[in-house]
Amino acid sequence: MTDQPQNVAPGSGPAQPAAVPLRGSEHGAAVGQSFYESVGGRSTFERLVTEFYRGVADDPVLRPMYPDDDLGPAAERLLMFLEQYWGGPGTYSEQRGHPRLRMRHQPFKVNPEARDRWLAHMRAAVDTLDLPPLAEATLWDYLQRAALAMVNTFDD
Repeated sequence: MTDQPQNVAPGSGPAQPAAVPLRGSEHGAAVGQSFYESVGGRSTFERLVTEFYRGVADDPVLRPMYPDDDLGPAAERLLMFLEQYWGGPGTYSEQRGHPRLRMRHQPFKVNPEARDRWLAHMRAAVDTLDLPPLAEATLWDYLQRAALAMVNTFDD
């Protein structure tokens, strides 16, 4: 006899999403590690962003979307956003307010080609992290969904 209820197959109980830490109450502190902490914290996300912008720097479609000569400010914004999203410091919202990703990207022509180039550079960056398979899949799933959501035109 097992401790499992008789009408529930072993291992079929509800799974906790990998990126969402358990909380002591609805608005309580996290219990256990966040995704951010579990993948190495700031250093991991710094590597991701650095590698991503290394690709963007020479991309003929994406680079013109960054008017500054220095990609540093854009890299810092992306780093702060990703850290906050994955359970790290809330610096992004403290400095910039609500992320409003679609609104912030609206001035730029984000078509399927731009999305695909963004994803290609991000894929190369993710591959440099050597994350455990579940963490890599969780991160990549989010990045793909985010890129799809940013498309705001189908014009060339």
